[in-house]
Amino acid sequence: MGHRQRKIIIPYRPRPLQQEVHDSLKRWNVLVCHRRFGKTVCAINHLIKVALTCKLPNPRCGYLAPQRNQAKQIVWDYLQHYSRVIPGVTVNQSELRCDMPNGGRVTLFGCDNPDALRGIYMDAVVLDEYAQMPPKVWGEIVRPTLSDRQGSALFVGTPMGKNQFYTLWKEAQKDKEWYAAMFKASESGIITDKELKSAAKAMTDEQYRQEYECSFDAAIMGAYYGTLIEQAERDGRICKVPYDNVLPVDTAWDIGVDDECVIWFIQGIPGGELHVINHLHGTGKGVDWYLDELAKLPYRYGTDYVPHDMEARSFVAGNRSPADVARRHGRNLRVIERMNPLERIQATRSMLPRVWFDKKRCEYGIEALKQYRKEYDDKKSTFKETPLHDWCSHSADAIGHFAVGYRGPITGQRDSWEILPAYEGEP
Repeated sequence: MGHRQRKIIIPYRPRPLQQEVHDSLKRWNVLVCHRRFGKTVCAINHLIKVALTCKLPNPRCGYLAPQRNQAKQIVWDYLQHYSRVIPGVTVNQSELRCDMPNGGRVTLFGCDNPDALRGIYMDAVVLDEYAQMPPKVWGEIVRPTLSDRQGSALFVGTPMGKNQFYTLWKEAQKDKEWYAAMFKASESGIITDKELKSAAKAMTDEQYRQEYECSFDAAIMGAYYGTLIEQAERDGRICKVPYDNVLPVDTAWDIGVDDECVIWFIQGIPGGELHVINHLHGTGKGVDWYLDELAKLPYRYGTDYVPHDMEARSFVAGNRSPADVARRHGRNLRVIERMNPLERIQATRSMLPRVWFDKKRCEYGIEALKQYRKEYDDKKSTFKETPLHDWCSHSADAIGHFAVGYRGPITGQRDSWEILPAYEGEP
């Protein structure tokens, strides 16, 4: 006896352009949308439909935001609202998921814990605000979840400089297997001309072009290092940077919650240049793992610039601090004392004009420096004085520890760096 097909009417009436998106979707999709386009509502209803209609058993759909708390605040109410009319649906508040009567499931995730997606399968996934996600998330974590069931992916967001979202958008336009669309506020008709003119008066030109006209050329607002990294690209200082086996390799560390760790590998060149030849990052590993990884590399090491909390944080089992473990491995540590983050930022800004980065090995870290920015206060509509703590923070803090503590390769004296303006890319 066959299953009786049931008709369920979701309380969602897509706008004409949203309907165009639903009608055009392929297995791979990228949407560049202006603010208030309705991309979140469009995307969550797409996942609900897949979870209910996928012909494979127990469909699994995921909505991935830059942070899990962000997904909870922005998407969770939408997911509950649009799925509540489905007979037999159940909601799991703690796991941010809705279970469908056919065995399907829609779950919200965050890039602050991307490893939650490892080892599971997906039939459809949405990556929202992909520009703000760590570069590794798609290739290393999300893409493998789609393989065995031929799942689909929908990347959505607003531009945030020329990062991985920009690269994806450019490549998708040339690939017939992809659906790629851009929706500018001046063309969509969703926001009135009067409102757009009002917004343009209240925002800088760069803000308006990025948020409403989908410009990838606008600078990342509130970024500390974006212009300096762009200048390095124009100067040709982001390229292939070989290891010089005559010179020692210094390392710059930062450790965070959940055993997250970042390490830069830097060679000071006589004459003042700094060559950043490698970048290592990981999560959920003890300090011994990182020390083993360092030992595998063919480098002759100099000084390890590490944060003050490496002396105390419970990073490994037992009573030993990470610094104790590192010293027992023969590492030469220089512990950087606690300081105001703005001091570290200023030291880094002053240092960056003389830095060369290996483009391939440091890709993750370079992108983190581009996106490292001030926290935005939505209530006051202005930037705070404090940095935003996200996936970019550890790479930025690590290179900051080096900038604060570095001594030159010849004289042993602190380099005298030009003092640059403290901030960039803000109104």
